[in-house]
Amino acid sequence: MDINRRTLVGAAGAIALERATGLARAEAPMTTLPFAADAPVSIGHVGIKAKDVETVAQYYRDVVGLQDVSRKAGGIVLGAGGRPLLEIEEFKSARPDDPRSAGLYHTAFLLPSRPDLARWARRAIDRQTAVVGASDHYVSEAIYLTDPEGNGIEIYADRPENTWGWDGDKVRMGTVPLDVGNLLGELQPGDAGWQGAPENSMVGHVHLRVGDTAAAEKFWNEELGFDTVAQYGSQAVFLSTGGYHHHVGANSWQSRGAKERDADRTGLSYVILNSRVASGEKTFEDPWGNVIRVVPTAS
Repeated sequence: MDINRRTLVGAAGAIALERATGLARAEAPMTTLPFAADAPVSIGHVGIKAKDVETVAQYYRDVVGLQDVSRKAGGIVLGAGGRPLLEIEEFKSARPDDPRSAGLYHTAFLLPSRPDLARWARRAIDRQTAVVGASDHYVSEAIYLTDPEGNGIEIYADRPENTWGWDGDKVRMGTVPLDVGNLLGELQPGDAGWQGAPENSMVGHVHLRVGDTAAAEKFWNEELGFDTVAQYGSQAVFLSTGGYHHHVGANSWQSRGAKERDADRTGLSYVILNSRVASGEKTFEDPWGNVIRVVPTAS
């Protein structure tokens, strides 16, 4: 299993996904968040620093389908259904993020259903949206992008949790090419297609670049109480709470041996964790200075 190489798609960086006919079928509206949120601790939202806030925000509106939730001096909060998912903070004097350093590998936006992912893919094909990969991870199906300042993005949908394979307390994940034709087979006439991120979209997981995955695993296990659910040699570890396939990934594919993160670069600002078990807000820093804030939420 080679989870560190995404299936590249051609057409000069465009989404060379096989074309299929038809429009998306109508569905009953969902009233609850996906299974990823049904855990003691889950991802709330992510903050990133950008030199050009407006350009980056427009990308997330136009490509990811997020909507403005609020604005403040030097920043924009975007989300879905009024729920904050991404804060973009202005940092005009920052140096560009270094992909070999610790920081954000990608923010993973979880759509409520497979047809939602098919709708997104159909629109991306029609608009020739540039992507960097499209993969089937057994527990989920995902398409990967990069925003204008180099921050990684994953758009994904989970397979039903009762179909995930487990070996004891370790989930079976891998990476094979996404069967785009099968995904687009979800689409039937009678639906308006992609209308932006659905109300119950969320940040399903966040994937971090770290200097040492063993140290990252120890931090998430001991400081934040996350369970290790998958490992890929010494270069990647995946962690979660409540039996999700992963709320957090940490890899050293490009960043092995990285030291503490430079504060004057664009990229990751913080990760918010929603906790049903915390008694108060608390801020942590992992061994590389990635900021993790725990916020209590109602159970």
